[in-house]
Amino acid sequence: MTPPLLYAVEANGPRELAVPAGAAGFDALYEDLTLGVYSALRTYQHRKFLDLEHHLARTRQSMQRLGWDYAWDEARLRRCLDQVCTASPFVEMRVRFDVLAAPASARGSDSRELIALAPFCAPPREVYARGVAVITTAAIQRDDPLTKSAHFVQRRKSLELATPGAYELLIVGADGAVLEGFSSNFYVVRAGVLRTAGHGVLEGVTRRIVLDLARARGIAVDLTPPRAAELARADEAAISSSSRGLVPVVRIDGAAVGSGLPGPVIGSLSADYEAYVAQAVRIAV
Repeated sequence: MTPPLLYAVEANGPRELAVPAGAAGFDALYEDLTLGVYSALRTYQHRKFLDLEHHLARTRQSMQRLGWDYAWDEARLRRCLDQVCTASPFVEMRVRFDVLAAPASARGSDSRELIALAPFCAPPREVYARGVAVITTAAIQRDDPLTKSAHFVQRRKSLELATPGAYELLIVGADGAVLEGFSSNFYVVRAGVLRTAGHGVLEGVTRRIVLDLARARGIAVDLTPPRAAELARADEAAISSSSRGLVPVVRIDGAAVGSGLPGPVIGSLSADYEAYVAQAVRIAV
């Protein structure tokens, strides 16, 4: 596997940092750092992003919710993102930017801002054509759903490793509400109504786009979270994330959703999303 690249965002621009030996993904880059907040997204056409401003706004909001008074230069981060992506050998990239709770001294930098890059391969087309299987779990909750905390990524890792056959795990709250996926938002469709949790979840950038597209198409949106006990009555289901877009879910905990095939509502929204992406991606600067 191609190792990721890591950069510190410094006053003079991005500086490439040494990557721990054997690092095969993003998680290994942060094991001895003081984690803070982050955002993860993908590139399009090598150096373009989808709604980067909303990723930046969510990161800023996360720092505010933690009570940080860190002086964050968003314009500098944009410039550094553009420079490292432009120079990257990868055709398309998974991109993660972090604002740490303390400087990255273990990587030889006084900066609290890091950018990581790894090769990105879009999910195969059959994922969208056939749908995916997911599993629910009540074993983990977000401490603050509105804060994009890097600590949650560490906490969820053991559960992901224990369920290798699941495309995604869905978080079920103490009241039985199905809130969101570990790295996605979750939706069901029942009688033509698109339903997803309106509160108590991370406000995904892709989620906002999907809901706007649904309303523009005239699809009713219900922000009441679906209950685990109600999933068997769903006609369709889906998850969304910045790297995957809108993916139909056809099995939950081994049981078929609706007909067991992707349905028309999610299919139409997926097509709308692809069309939106085609005209909305922009460079970082």
